[in-house]
Amino acid sequence: MKKTVVRVVCAIGQAGQLGLKGGLPWEGNRSPEFVADVARFFDLTRGHVLLAGPKTIASVPDFAHADRDLVVVRSSMDPEDTLQRFAGRVVFIGGGPPVWDAYARFVSHWDITRLPYDGPADRWFDARWLTAGGGVARNHRDPSNHRDQ
Repeated sequence: MKKTVVRVVCAIGQAGQLGLKGGLPWEGNRSPEFVADVARFFDLTRGHVLLAGPKTIASVPDFAHADRDLVVVRSSMDPEDTLQRFAGRVVFIGGGPPVWDAYARFVSHWDITRLPYDGPADRWFDARWLTAGGGVARNHRDPSNHRDQ
């Protein structure tokens, strides 16, 4: 069976901000960096599968529905079963944080843009997502590893 390639493309603020009141904290910012980030997201996901929670999928503009497969994921869905439906395809996990909690262990590539936003947020990027798939995250020091000492 062909392998599913699982990726994430997201943007964070200067301190890891991800969300504010159910949206992006910088939503509507027309500065070039923000506009370019949105365009890049749609360019990278074009022709691929985008899995995301209901709010994220609902926020995808109409123009983007025709050139990518949009799939709403719910907490009741098994991530392995869901990903197996797309064997041989590139699947982007669009978020939000509860979706990344469930799918981070399958992600082989995180593409994160750090935007010049330094304002409030109520959702933050969790760095543990980055190591969930590789099995390299350790919450303790390994005394047999001299590099930890």
